[in-house]
Amino acid sequence: MIAGLIQLLTGVQGRWQGCEPNSRQRIYFANHQSNLDAPVIWASLPPLLRAKTRPVAAKDYWEKGRLRQWLANDVFRVVLIERSGITVHNNPLTRTDEALDAGSSLILFPEGTRQLAEDSGMNLFKPGLWHLARKHPEVELIPVWLENLNRILPKGEFIPLPLLASVTFGAPLRLEAGENKPAFIARAQAAVAALEASGEVS
Repeated sequence: MIAGLIQLLTGVQGRWQGCEPNSRQRIYFANHQSNLDAPVIWASLPPLLRAKTRPVAAKDYWEKGRLRQWLANDVFRVVLIERSGITVHNNPLTRTDEALDAGSSLILFPEGTRQLAEDSGMNLFKPGLWHLARKHPEVELIPVWLENLNRILPKGEFIPLPLLASVTFGAPLRLEAGENKPAFIARAQAAVAALEASGEVS
């Protein structure tokens, strides 16, 4: 029901270019435009994939209010991570590692924060994706381009606007043998950016 409501509000349907929806364990990594991003990717997946896929998101956001807590815990099954007070003993990657070890697929946003403005382009990717790729080489990495979510639900707004969104899934990546962190992060970000033209909606 929640997935159907998200699809109705945004008109979104997944576009699969370079890969097909299947049961392989995956990390879907995308540009970050809006608080709707993770729910929209989740809703774009077929039901069987949706059931095994968990968004990775900020604990401080999703624990505010009973509705968000219910959505995070009972609907999206969010992997909640801390954005502050991070130490060796409080590493957000620990939670994502545990979810992957349990067989879940993940949705994450390597930028960490939303794009600053509609035309500003992506923020630089943080290195978490590289660490996950190195520790979990069996997991496919799927670049995803989100379009129009920043217009449907701009920062600071609570009521979605009646516009169309798109989600484009690209060809899978893997960490190459000997590939260092900067090279991999640049390649992953380029893979997401390359999907922009094919994901444009009016």
